Amino acid sequence: MSHDLLTLVQWLSPAFPTGGFAYSHGLEAVIANGQVTDAAGVQLWLAEVLEFGAGRQDAILLIQALQRDADHPALDMLARALQPSSERLRETLDQGTAFARTVAGLTGRDLPPRCLPIALGEAAAGLALPKAQVAALYLHAFASNLTSVAMRFVPLGQAEGQQVLAALHPLIDRLSQDAVLLSLDDLGTSAFGADLSAMAHETMEVRIFRT
Repeated sequence: MSHDLLTLVQWLSPAFPTGGFAYSHGLEAVIANGQVTDAAGVQLWLAEVLEFGAGRQDAILLIQALQRDADHPALDMLARALQPSSERLRETLDQGTAFARTVAGLTGRDLPPRCLPIALGEAAAGLALPKAQVAALYLHAFASNLTSVAMRFVPLGQAEGQQVLAALHPLIDRLSQDAVLLSLDDLGTSAFGADLSAMAHETMEVRIFRT
């Protein structure tokens, strides 16, 4: 296993201090209102978010940010503009800011605050890794964090939660391969339920997660 791959795995691990555990991407709201109640529901919800929501969109942005001639400030502004709600903007920007700050501390590089996929792309552009692999590990970390939310809050058992995540592997692989072939012109989402749940989360009186 290469040093660069281990570096990326470290950056995307739950131990890396981005605070990802505090964000549910609106999943807390749909669990609280009874829309998602079991493993099958969690798997369907995550698959929709990955394929039609922030998963595919972030993968495209990440691939563009990995390009040698990437305009990271412009990509970051675009990533911010694409967020459908204030909490979703907070989710990606807070995590990206924490990620950039920690990588800068480790490497001595000047990495300004960015939305998370742009921050990762800027930091990982120098790693000798296939772009699809970077995107796949990013999407896996995203899905893994939300699976952890469901395991704690549905709740799902540990084995059941891991079965949900494993079932998403083929989709994650396909989306990451596709993202390499796409451009900014292909950006767009249609996961309206996930967007609405993120908005509904903003007004929940009792909540555990920030989003």
